Amino acid sequence: MPTEAAPSSPADEPSHLASDPASDQAADDPEHPRHPTEAAARAAGLAALDRVVTGCRACPRLVAWREETARTKRRAYQDQDYWARPIPGFGPPDAPLVLVGLAPAAHGANRTGRIFTGDPSGDLLYAALYELGLANRPESVRYGDGLELSGVRITDPVRCAPPDNKPSTAERDTCRPWITRELELMRPTVRTVVALGGFAWQAMLPVIADAGWRLPRPRPAFGHAAVAAFPARDGGPDLRMYGCYHVSPRNTNTGRLTTAMLRDLLREAARSAGLDPR
Repeated sequence: MPTEAAPSSPADEPSHLASDPASDQAADDPEHPRHPTEAAARAAGLAALDRVVTGCRACPRLVAWREETARTKRRAYQDQDYWARPIPGFGPPDAPLVLVGLAPAAHGANRTGRIFTGDPSGDLLYAALYELGLANRPESVRYGDGLELSGVRITDPVRCAPPDNKPSTAERDTCRPWITRELELMRPTVRTVVALGGFAWQAMLPVIADAGWRLPRPRPAFGHAAVAAFPARDGGPDLRMYGCYHVSPRNTNTGRLTTAMLRDLLREAARSAGLDPR
């Protein structure tokens, strides 16, 4: 059955937690260790991981930017409370297919509290998943809007919105333990990863190695529809990774990535994961 992974609260709206990020005590809570390596390692399951990641304050530049964005807001969202925290993954914990983006959008997920939600990239992605029968509705508005995914989990290698959508190499590496632990916890079921963009592809290579699969030599290069296979070190199932141009307006408005291209690639990746898309 599809499930919706909750960020960190029983409340339906993530803004109930994030109305004043500066006063957040999560970083001082012993269940929210300050460094991602320790915090991720302590998470016994995806629900715990999704909960603890929202208290991360490891990257000062990203913390400052996500919270400043929430204070100044975009004109269209002046009446809304921003989430303004790290964004957890979204989708069932036993999903065989994982989609990996770049980082939350400042006025998208950083506002709504759910990955790829509230921006044009998410509009395209969730509509494609719906057409393939992998989502129960074609749009994603906010956390708690009833959207459910079937067999698919979506995540990012960087969990906070970065200025200009460009996290630094150090920020990417500091954030890596979150997605590494996520993939480790999904190892019993995950079979296929889709890297949305070259950043996601490069970020996932050390994650895949750390989570228990072997990297081929030379390392596989990113490209749209590129496919790489990674044998498991313990003799378990291989992991496959597909490259896909990112679903950003820059790519979709120029025709570099069309709706048909995205849908076709997601369909092939879903089939490789053992799903039965439309």
